[in-house]
Amino acid sequence: MRNAALTLGVIAGIIGMMVGFAGYGWAELTLRHAELAQVFGPLENPALVQAAAILAPLLAIAGGAMARARALLGGGLLLASAAGMWHAFGFNVFTMFPIAFAAAAGLLALAAGRPDEPKAHF
Repeated sequence: MRNAALTLGVIAGIIGMMVGFAGYGWAELTLRHAELAQVFGPLENPALVQAAAILAPLLAIAGGAMARARALLGGGLLLASAAGMWHAFGFNVFTMFPIAFAAAAGLLALAAGRPDEPKAHF
């Protein structure tokens, strides 16, 4: 289950990066060219979209990478990534796979059978 969480988390982060590039670019474009926002409609919160475009894929990749060694922390990061993508970008055809992959990976990491081994940090 931890390997599946790792794989799904990294895939969610990579696809989330593509969504994040588009979201960040659109937010920046509508801030610089107000006529685009008038034609296509303004974003409700461009700062949230820009922050989530950076943080959500980062949390997915970091959570996936942590899932093997620290399943509880990795699962929490993966679920936070899924929630951040959903809140900032909504659930649509472009975001359904990164959200679903991150959420599934988070649940798999949290449901991993054996507890984390106690390890020294250094």
